[in-house]
Amino acid sequence: MRFGILGPANGDLQALEKAASHLLFDHAAEQVVYLGPDDALDRVVFDWAKRLVGDDPSDGGIFARAAKSCGKASPEGILNHVANERARERLKRLRCLPAPDSRTVEIIDGRVAVLLYDKGLLDEDDILAAVLLIFGKSDGPIVRQVGARTFISPGQISAGKGGAALLSDGVSGEVNICIFDPGGELVDSQKIAIPKTGKFRVIGDKAPSSDDRP
Repeated sequence: MRFGILGPANGDLQALEKAASHLLFDHAAEQVVYLGPDDALDRVVFDWAKRLVGDDPSDGGIFARAAKSCGKASPEGILNHVANERARERLKRLRCLPAPDSRTVEIIDGRVAVLLYDKGLLDEDDILAAVLLIFGKSDGPIVRQVGARTFISPGQISAGKGGAALLSDGVSGEVNICIFDPGGELVDSQKIAIPKTGKFRVIGDKAPSSDDRP
């Protein structure tokens, strides 16, 4: 399990892309969720995909792009085209919250997690059901265990002291939580014992489908 979290960008799209790239490609995160209350990630992903494969980065344009790029290309050119298309496909692992006031419920390696922007919107049912409460609205990174529950925020990307987090499996069954700044420098690292609740996946608010992304 390698689950990435991105904090609010507050308009700094370049830093958001750097942080997303670090989690997605350098740390091979299986999913990365943006916890900002805006459409910054959608804009970053669309522009990123265009730089990789051209002005029409949609799934529907894949054959037209291949014909244009590979028809008279050298073997190196074909390999470069394939690498760019694979990178574009991997961008689909980047997701955002459906709306600023919405909650997404995930099962992260058998642990119930509630993801949202503002933890002030958490209600009693959210808190009772989850062992991971992951939120975006915070000046700085937070990893705090309260009883059986752990509150996690990567902090704001624009603040430069955090902004990205990676949750991964520990060798003894614990969860490793690493906080990074937008450039990929490690800010904090903790190991926390978090009980598992099952092996299934639930989505509370529907996230954008892959058909809506490049």
